[in-house]
Amino acid sequence: MSRKRSKTSSLLPILIVCAAIAIWIYDAYNQGKLNSYFTGENGKPVPEEIQQAPGKSTGPTRSGKYDVYQGCTLASDRGNDGDSFRVKFPDGKTEFVRLYFVDTPESAFKSYGGGENNHRRIEEQAEDMGGITSEQAVEIGKKAREFTLTHLGKAPFTVRTEWDSPFNDKRYHAFIGLSYNGKTRFLHELLVEKGLARIHTKGASMPDGTSERKQEDRLLSLQKTAKSTKTGAWGL
Repeated sequence: MSRKRSKTSSLLPILIVCAAIAIWIYDAYNQGKLNSYFTGENGKPVPEEIQQAPGKSTGPTRSGKYDVYQGCTLASDRGNDGDSFRVKFPDGKTEFVRLYFVDTPESAFKSYGGGENNHRRIEEQAEDMGGITSEQAVEIGKKAREFTLTHLGKAPFTVRTEWDSPFNDKRYHAFIGLSYNGKTRFLHELLVEKGLARIHTKGASMPDGTSERKQEDRLLSLQKTAKSTKTGAWGL
């Protein structure tokens, strides 16, 4: 009897430690303290700012290689522009996203520290959009900003992203789907269609599997129509 009691006594501290570890893991998991281990449905890490506790219905679904967040809204930010803006996700957290395929002109002439400015970039944008002046390009940039922020501010929209931030600036490439004239459209296509953006910057395959090349062809077709109808920058 004394030998059995001795074995039981020696196991008791181990059992207590194991129980304590199990309780800690359970509490940490439910409180979101293990967020660094969460990944999106495409296998890539979801940014810590929008990770969600288990059991919530605000997480992404999947479309191809993209995480899909429905019911997103526009968040106020001084950096919001025609092709990049802050998004409020269904769980209340926010992230800055930038559109695939397109670049809208700068909406203001800016100067930065060290004598740097965005004037050369505006000149390049103006040249790519039909050889308009830099001042005209800025006006198009203002219209693009107004178009994007107005339509994203009207109703919730859908974000499709694989959390790609090539410049490591916490701005993630995304496709934005929104309701426009009773139809679901991609924002980057609308901007090209309206003559408010140049086809420039990173492309990607579409959420429905359409190749990057085919999407570029579609954008070029939309741009050709905008030119022929003198829409947006192409009418200046």
